[in-house]
Amino acid sequence: MEMLVPVLYIIAFALFIYGLMGLTGPKTAVRGNWIAAVGMTIAVVATLLEVRHNWVLIIIGLVVGAALGIPSARQVKMTAMPQMVALFNGVGGGAVALIAWSEFRTSEGFLSEPGYVVVASLFAAIIGSISFWGSLIAFGKLQEILPGRPIGLGKAQQFVNGLLLLAAVACAVVAGMGGAPEIWIIGLLVLAAVLGVLVVLPIGGADMPVVISLLNALTGLSAAAAGLALNNTAMIVAGMIVGASGSILTNLMAKAMNRSIPAIVAGGFGGTTTLPGADDGVDRTVKATSAADAAIQMAYASQVIVVPGYGMAVAQAQHAVKDMAKLLEAKGVEVKYAIHPVAGRMPGHMNVLLAEADVSYDALKEMDDINDEFSRTDVTLVIGANDVTNPAARTDPSSPIHGMPILNVDESRSVIVLKRSMNSGFAGIDNPLFYAENTSMLFGDAKKSVSEVTEELKAL
Repeated sequence: MEMLVPVLYIIAFALFIYGLMGLTGPKTAVRGNWIAAVGMTIAVVATLLEVRHNWVLIIIGLVVGAALGIPSARQVKMTAMPQMVALFNGVGGGAVALIAWSEFRTSEGFLSEPGYVVVASLFAAIIGSISFWGSLIAFGKLQEILPGRPIGLGKAQQFVNGLLLLAAVACAVVAGMGGAPEIWIIGLLVLAAVLGVLVVLPIGGADMPVVISLLNALTGLSAAAAGLALNNTAMIVAGMIVGASGSILTNLMAKAMNRSIPAIVAGGFGGTTTLPGADDGVDRTVKATSAADAAIQMAYASQVIVVPGYGMAVAQAQHAVKDMAKLLEAKGVEVKYAIHPVAGRMPGHMNVLLAEADVSYDALKEMDDINDEFSRTDVTLVIGANDVTNPAARTDPSSPIHGMPILNVDESRSVIVLKRSMNSGFAGIDNPLFYAENTSMLFGDAKKSVSEVTEELKAL
């Protein structure tokens, strides 16, 4: 038995990594997910083989977790996937924080515990609590239970956050001295919880994809620390994989927005600029178009680029877009899809939606690969992508997104924007693209509008 458990762990780790490799593309993602799930099952079995007690509690926990997790995962809509990811990630951080608290209680306040166990447990408690409560706030913003705009204390925000962090560390120092009262570990968890809330509240909705990735990385690091404290190899390796991949993704997302991670965490982005209808002397006249006009423009185009955004996700229009693209290609029109790294509300959100509709992976073009194509494009169809197509990022130094790389849709000969209304995007920032000479607006539900365009294409 002593040899079996390490062998099972090694097999599980190999499956984790192999499964993660499969997640790099839509064609292999499902298989990769199943492989990683098998690896986790093996890791759980290996851990249970080491456990000599509390089998009833373990089984109850597994049953309750499965009863809550499986229906939630199966029933969640793709539009709600970002908040589901935030919630599930937060639960992981919360579990780690509770493990650290349990370790404190069972060891009588870390009495006679090795130093590395004490440090790892306290680190896991702080980071796990921050991740749990921060993820709940991110969930609330994405679910629109809380406002997507920044909510903070202004200039005092970072000072208060710093005090909370110092107070939590101070509690950790006292709790780690051995035999301390339980109130110190409870105080640590409460202070870290308040810090998690106050860190995420001031972050605007446009930064949520980066925040989700960052919180995911923190949960992974806290799980690795808890694994070190418990001497559980599976938690260490799985936590480090999650922490490393989340950190890399967070960095890539921040670079895609041309903003530093500290600037994102500092918050205050979005929700503060002038919106349509304001009396500021700017001409905000838009040109409305019809499905028939849009169909004619695209039918006689050489190349059409589709720019998907959260509006496509809300309307579940990906299948309608695929049907429209199929008709255009039958007419000899080349159709491509431009994917911005932070389109939607979760990393890879648009890729997953389009893969679900069986859109060819080769047709999905990243921003750097397709931006030069727009100047040679006859028609660009923007489906609910507001902030990632905003030319103010290039032209307006006063804009909060100035300097952020965007999709150069305004360089197309014609731009057709599908929107329900003239409301701003999740960042709350006005978009001059909507009032440009070469832009026309097709108002209505995206799925219905695309279906109407498809019917018009059939008649041509």
